[in-house]
Amino acid sequence: MGGSHYEHHEKEFVHLVVGSANLDTLYDGCRWAEGPCWFGDANCLVWSDIPNNRMLRWVPAGGVSVFRHNSNFINGNTRDREGRLISCSHGGRNVVRTEIDGSLTVLADSYRGKRLNAPNDVVVKSDGTIWFTDPGYGILSDYEGFKGEFEQDGCYVFCLDPATGELKVVVDDFVRPNGLAFSPDETILYVADSAFSHGADLPRHIRAFDVGPNNTLNDGRVFVEINPGLPDGFRIDVDGNVWTSAGDGVHCYNLSGILLGKILTPNTVANVEFGGPRRNRLFIAATESLHAIYLATNGAQRP
Repeated sequence: MGGSHYEHHEKEFVHLVVGSANLDTLYDGCRWAEGPCWFGDANCLVWSDIPNNRMLRWVPAGGVSVFRHNSNFINGNTRDREGRLISCSHGGRNVVRTEIDGSLTVLADSYRGKRLNAPNDVVVKSDGTIWFTDPGYGILSDYEGFKGEFEQDGCYVFCLDPATGELKVVVDDFVRPNGLAFSPDETILYVADSAFSHGADLPRHIRAFDVGPNNTLNDGRVFVEINPGLPDGFRIDVDGNVWTSAGDGVHCYNLSGILLGKILTPNTVANVEFGGPRRNRLFIAATESLHAIYLATNGAQRP
């Protein structure tokens, strides 16, 4: 029944959700659903099923089909300003771009002569720069990639300029950097630290950074702590509210880091994406399932 899956914490949450909207389950055959990415021009959603080494596609009138077999354990996905798919590959330990003709271009696979750990999530800024996290989950075992050795000295947040090929570290003090997203005006970058997955005394928060000239990050601070569970992937709506994955569903926080409310799901959420023709439908990658729910707000990201 519509509404039973909401948990209201602040009165403004009622203006962000549709009380009668159902939480739809679009698919439930994944092992670990991740990286949902909306294609408005194709009216479809593409997402990753990492342990099954594949990517899936959902079309409103056509259901679910396999988008890519043997995906090389791709995790996070986004699109650049030309509409090309940008993906983080656990198996390749790289960031790849799918060209218009379907071929793959490796954008980054090493830093200072050493292989990346295993890029995880990615976002593209309006100036074309590609920002990604490199926590290394994909080399911890053979379940979501290929077990391997860490070559980098840490788990970094990177910024890549695809025009010049310059790759730089913008944050170097995360334990396990994970999801990331810009505020609507791109003055703030939010980055999750999901290290709680490897120890109860480790971070499970989202940090916020001011974006300065030349894409430098300043004034890093903890934005919110996530409980239960941990923050993985998240997205921002047009008003700057953060909709993030958590152990019991999707949590919505305002600009001040106040929990406005939750969308409760029957399984742990890994990532979310705004989509649909008006970007008012939230797609939720949650363990074996892909859910979706209509909201009274719209996603900010483009394309």
